[in-house]
Amino acid sequence: MPEQRPGDRPTLEAVAARAGVSRATASRVVNGGDGVRPHLVEKVQVAIRDLGYVPNPAARTLVTRRTGAVAVIIPEPEIRIFSDPFFSRQVRGISKELTAHDTQLVLLLVEDRGDYDRIERYLAGGHVDGALAFSLHTDDPLPAIVRRIRMPTVYGGRPGWTAGPGEAGGGDARVAYVDADNRAGAREAVRYLAARGRERIAHIAGPLDQTSAADRLSGYRDVLPQAGPALVAEGDFTVAGGARAMAELLDRRPGIDAVFAGNDLMATGALRVLRERGRTVPDDVAVVGFDDAELVAENADPPLTTVRQDIEGMGRMMAELLLETLAGRGERPPPGPVITSTELVRRASA
Repeated sequence: MPEQRPGDRPTLEAVAARAGVSRATASRVVNGGDGVRPHLVEKVQVAIRDLGYVPNPAARTLVTRRTGAVAVIIPEPEIRIFSDPFFSRQVRGISKELTAHDTQLVLLLVEDRGDYDRIERYLAGGHVDGALAFSLHTDDPLPAIVRRIRMPTVYGGRPGWTAGPGEAGGGDARVAYVDADNRAGAREAVRYLAARGRERIAHIAGPLDQTSAADRLSGYRDVLPQAGPALVAEGDFTVAGGARAMAELLDRRPGIDAVFAGNDLMATGALRVLRERGRTVPDDVAVVGFDDAELVAENADPPLTTVRQDIEGMGRMMAELLLETLAGRGERPPPGPVITSTELVRRASA
């Protein structure tokens, strides 16, 4: 074997020579293979540390048939992804879990429909082992893409073709996803407002082509089945969308005395319009949001009562489910859905 010169990148052969084992044994240790005696594993690991050896990614992929990378796909415009703290918290949870398992996160953004061809080519090209996707809309082509190329995928949020908690079917056990119990959280928020004597409770819904928004609207209607369409306005999960919806509601029903908004950003937009219209919060109108998003709910004026979901924890669980699927691929059925609980956090807005 040629002598390794100072400055050369350490090779697998050098690791094997330092450890006193064959190249095949060193390769099995580096790539996580079985059948190597513990004392030899320790020798190889010591040699790796001493030499500062870093496996060649291409060679490792050939041996393990794994890239060590996972795609995170968010079908939302870039401006929304970087302005809504929900996305940063979910990606943070995903990143922490992948990092703990020495797996690279590859972020794929979808600005318009034309981006799906690029994403399909990338996923089909074998650059990643699996995918995590969240914030899907009803007509999103991504689920069909990952099914077509048989890409292991975990969804953030209940996909639109599965039943929600408490609905007939109770969810599709063949689909791996992580979601909060949006319907139960919405019910708790509206009951809280009703218990405090609020009689004209309106709802600012998120985009109803997303299951989280539809489930929160269903929770609102569970408590107030008599509430007519004049008390519901659809926003888009943004501050501006919440402001537009709040103005629309006040124009229709000036006597509104409470608002349950489908997320915290829309709730802050509602607060702004209420202030502009001369309504005090919570004396004239109580406001409740959803998410307990970082730096949004606590810094609102007044601070928001809101439904907390563990956004970062859900991201971590998404990554856990995918890694579990990849580890047992072909040997056991994929994990089913995980539904996490919510909690009402009381602050000054209600």
